[in-house]
Amino acid sequence: MKKKTTRIRAKIKIRKKISGTPEKPRLSVYRSLDNIYAQIIDDTTGNTLVAFSSLNKEAEADLKSVKGKINKSKLIGSLLAKKALEKNIKNVVFDRGGFRYHGRVKALADGAREGGLVF
Repeated sequence: MKKKTTRIRAKIKIRKKISGTPEKPRLSVYRSLDNIYAQIIDDTTGNTLVAFSSLNKEAEADLKSVKGKINKSKLIGSLLAKKALEKNIKNVVFDRGGFRYHGRVKALADGAREGGLVF
């Protein structure tokens, strides 16, 4: 229980400083035990502009060929970036959601950068 409350406290601290605008929306990451979720959010209107996760049907074929959670996270980041670029979103603010910036969260960020997102 302490681990979760620590993450929530970190998330609140991060959200006080980071906010998404229409010009530079927020790339929010959530990591569960088996899956990873990422969405690009405009906080002024509260709309999710682009969302992608390891559960998406579009990514199912690509994910079967990749081994390991870190490699899957990197793939999800690049697919999210491709989807964002289709909607003319290039610059984002990265919100790690209280998770430490390493492992799967870092891999998703690296994949998004390689896909063309700037943050």
